Amino acid sequence: MRGNMTIRESLELREREYLSPYASLSMNSRGRQRPEPQCDLRPVFQRDRDRVVHCRAFRRLKDKTQVFLTPEGDQYRTRLTHTLEVSQTARTIAKALKMNEDLVDAIALGHDLGHTPFGHAGERALNRVCPLGFEHNEQSVRTVERLEKNGRGLNLTHEVRDGILHHQTSGTPHTLEGKIVRFSDKIAYIHHDMDDAVRGGILGESDVPVEIREILGSSPGERMDHFIHDIITASMDRDDILMSDTVAEAMRRLREFMFERVYTNPAAKSEEDKAEGLMETLYHHYLKHMDELPGEFLSLLEEGEARERVVCDYVGAMSDRFAIAVYEGLYIPKSWQI
Repeated sequence: MRGNMTIRESLELREREYLSPYASLSMNSRGRQRPEPQCDLRPVFQRDRDRVVHCRAFRRLKDKTQVFLTPEGDQYRTRLTHTLEVSQTARTIAKALKMNEDLVDAIALGHDLGHTPFGHAGERALNRVCPLGFEHNEQSVRTVERLEKNGRGLNLTHEVRDGILHHQTSGTPHTLEGKIVRFSDKIAYIHHDMDDAVRGGILGESDVPVEIREILGSSPGERMDHFIHDIITASMDRDDILMSDTVAEAMRRLREFMFERVYTNPAAKSEEDKAEGLMETLYHHYLKHMDELPGEFLSLLEEGEARERVVCDYVGAMSDRFAIAVYEGLYIPKSWQI
């Protein structure tokens, strides 16, 4: 420590001396929804990262689908491993560009906290049946602001909540760290979803159009390396996070290829109609039987929250396994259950 500074203050000073002039400094954070005393050890973004890792929603990610609902094998990605891969990629880019790694990590680890069971199938189902709509990025923010800590939320900083809200392709984060996570999310899922698709026999490397392979590389690892290097090169010493036009176009075409061959492939998605039906059934059940909701969700109702939103809060937070177990308990005779 320097003089009478706390460890946190020393770390904040180190950020100011070392990070890029375009980075988000912890000492300049716009703060939290509810003011609270500073930690003497951790700057605010590091503290946010720790809060995300220790919350219940983060633990549930280990049993939430990424792409494959019923994979044969135990090496396929889950929503948790996706989250960790986004974090790893984002930190690599942030370190090279001298951005705030703590902020990047907090956003990356929290970006999918509001995702439903059964991946985007669950999200589609709730968005279809709930008149208020359901988007997982908005639900992730609601999770950290309202649902965690029995309604108190995690009280994260503005910058982290902004990055979580705007992590999708259509989003525009207000910090460069948020933009890094936005790119890293796309890079991660293109990389690991193709890797899983090859493992599952849905496609082979030779199926990737040759013009894409010529630009990005001939394996998932080569393509990930190319994406990361391109972003770092294009963004170095600039007040923005960018890809070169050539690589951005190749990524767009690769995403189109993945949607055609993997994300809508019956071999990968054959069970999604069943998952959507299960989610819709649970939604309608709890809408009719609100008294069966756990106490923390009943408290939200007492505080004036809409019934439809609270049911989405409960059903959307379930893990795959728990949603199936609840459905079986409600609708499958015990003598039929395996």
